[in-house]
Amino acid sequence: MYSSDVNKGDSAVPRLCGIAAVVLAVVMLAACEQEVAKVEPVRPIRAVQVGGAISQRDAGLPGRAKATQEVNLSFRVSGPLIALPINIGDVVETGAMLARIDSRDFEVSLRNVDGQLDQARSQLEAMRIARPEDIQRARAGVNEAQAALKLAQQNADRLQGIQAEDPGAVSQSMIDQAVAGKSAADARLASAGEELSIAQVGARPEDIAAKEAEIDSLEAAVQSASDELSYTYLRAPFDGSIVAKYVENFEDVQAKQAILRLLDTSRIEMVVDVPETKISNLPYVRNIQVRFDAFPSIEIPAEIKEVGREASLTTRTYPITLIMDQPEGATILPGMAGRATAEVATPGTSGLVVPVAAVFSVTGEDGSYVWVIDETSQTVSRRAVVTDQITPHGIAVTSGIEPGEWVATAGVNSLREGQQVRIMDKPQEG
Repeated sequence: MYSSDVNKGDSAVPRLCGIAAVVLAVVMLAACEQEVAKVEPVRPIRAVQVGGAISQRDAGLPGRAKATQEVNLSFRVSGPLIALPINIGDVVETGAMLARIDSRDFEVSLRNVDGQLDQARSQLEAMRIARPEDIQRARAGVNEAQAALKLAQQNADRLQGIQAEDPGAVSQSMIDQAVAGKSAADARLASAGEELSIAQVGARPEDIAAKEAEIDSLEAAVQSASDELSYTYLRAPFDGSIVAKYVENFEDVQAKQAILRLLDTSRIEMVVDVPETKISNLPYVRNIQVRFDAFPSIEIPAEIKEVGREASLTTRTYPITLIMDQPEGATILPGMAGRATAEVATPGTSGLVVPVAAVFSVTGEDGSYVWVIDETSQTVSRRAVVTDQITPHGIAVTSGIEPGEWVATAGVNSLREGQQVRIMDKPQEG
């Protein structure tokens, strides 16, 4: 019996050890699960930085950089390119020649109308001045016309006399021709007499006016031809950079066809969309700063250039155009993404101003609270505050928070004391 009991005891030991190992493993697993449960993700939240006594700085609005001036350059006339010395990336100054069209046809056209203008001016000068040689020439014309008329008269008289003496000796057609010749000679004499009068006293006022009108028309034609000749040169309308080239040299190009794209990046613009709930703050905006994702350590002062007066039908936001100088040590290029922040002054309040959504109350407790974010530990803590009146820009807080502190503005009822958070869209420090 004794020996049998001992053997049974020996076999129980391994079973007890196995059970203990299982229990130990379960305990350790539970401990690990508790440890894992304690590690929770950092929560991103929206927040504002409280400003001075009457201002606050918002979290910012996104936007993209654009050039202050941008244009696709084209010729105003058509023709074959003979010069295109510009490459993408070149920086050009105002008036620089960027491309050129063959100008020979335009030069010929200009010379043609210029010659016509000179001729018309000479004719007008002659019409206004009675020159001796013109008078002498006109007088000779009158004498010649008088002699021709006398001869035609004599011929008609002679034929009519023969017909009177012998009706069958001269045909009626010969007499009609003689009379017609006399009439033509009479008309030539009248014309010669008019030319003599013009040579003696100058052209008639209406003739001079017609010639002056012709000269005005030719002068306009000369100006037009000169302009078209100048249009064979494509010049830079402002300082900037070439960012695109759409044709190659020696191509035939058409008027208004895009040749080059020019951007002025000496200053940069950025369009941000302001919600309709914040557009009323615009008169109180000050100290606008912009940070671009490509240069997070550089803060660029900006100012408002244009304010859109119509809200988007889909987003209910208003486009606001900001403008800024290029910063030192960096070049902001069109298309770069960034974020603009600003202080919003709130006149007429006696304390700090925070969004209404930042203030909450606790069930069973009196008073108002906000979640203040510790920038060092990135945790939130509940802070009792004393509030004042509600303004168009938020609720005034007379005590409990200090200028420069960050206050949560969304999800305040789901935060807890000491929770790890990350401020969404917070500008990076330099």
